[in-house]
Amino acid sequence: MLRALLRRWASYRYRFVPWIALHLRRKRRTIRYVPEKCKDKIISDEDVLETLLKIFKALFINDFGRQMDFFTLLPEVKSKYLELLAIEFKRSKTTGYNHQSQNIFNPEEVLFNTLGFSITRDRSSLISAGTGVFVTKGFVPKGAVVSMYPGTVYQKYEPIFFQSIGNPFIFRCIDGVLIDGNDKGISKAVYRSCSTRDQVGPFQMSDITWLTPVVQNPLAVGQYVNNCSHNKAANVCYQEFDVPEYFPIELKQYLPNITYSHDIPIPLRCVVLVTLREIKQGEELFSNYYTIVN
Repeated sequence: MLRALLRRWASYRYRFVPWIALHLRRKRRTIRYVPEKCKDKIISDEDVLETLLKIFKALFINDFGRQMDFFTLLPEVKSKYLELLAIEFKRSKTTGYNHQSQNIFNPEEVLFNTLGFSITRDRSSLISAGTGVFVTKGFVPKGAVVSMYPGTVYQKYEPIFFQSIGNPFIFRCIDGVLIDGNDKGISKAVYRSCSTRDQVGPFQMSDITWLTPVVQNPLAVGQYVNNCSHNKAANVCYQEFDVPEYFPIELKQYLPNITYSHDIPIPLRCVVLVTLREIKQGEELFSNYYTIVN
């Protein structure tokens, strides 16, 4: 009996501690059912990758003044972006901005200019739910990547006990991989330590700004998306994505995830939030915290 319960519990993807997950299991409106593990994806990995590359490249160009280390040490990167840089240089002359001193746009504006929408954290429309995530400008079409779930990625065998105590931001993937999206306390310290460990010279291999009030990757706020309720149906769902080995090194600085250890070389796990319908300006994002894979 105990083994059966553990197997059933293992099929849950949760953000809360297990006893809360078991309690809320009765609320069918807050559970998303997936017939098979392979059918958990709303959109293809290729579509996810295309979206991430598109917004990350736009952020990279917008952060022109901070990219000199890449251009100096990796001239092939400069060559690859030369045409885009020329376009941005012309734009900066027209608008009167200087790339060397500041960005042309803030990250939310880059997101809107690139994907047609922007999102931000704000007080949730749900009573006592705290912070939520809202579409603040434009609209998001159905089947689009609208956010990312940041945090340290733990394999099933890696230690996360102390980080998980009182932590409502532990996300469980279908295969048991855990992502700690807490931006405070031990979780914050662990992420910063891992990011420093993975830094290659002047090059950041992950984004640490999601730990601060001002993020450089405007998608990295997915840990604050609230669970759907009786009156607020889910309009986004979680989708797992493994970053391919050929992901451009200059764009890794915008990835809001990092592995806890490098004992075994495996692809970096990311989780994106994909829209289940069109979402208009002013709407809050709601997800299903609990997914059962039959």
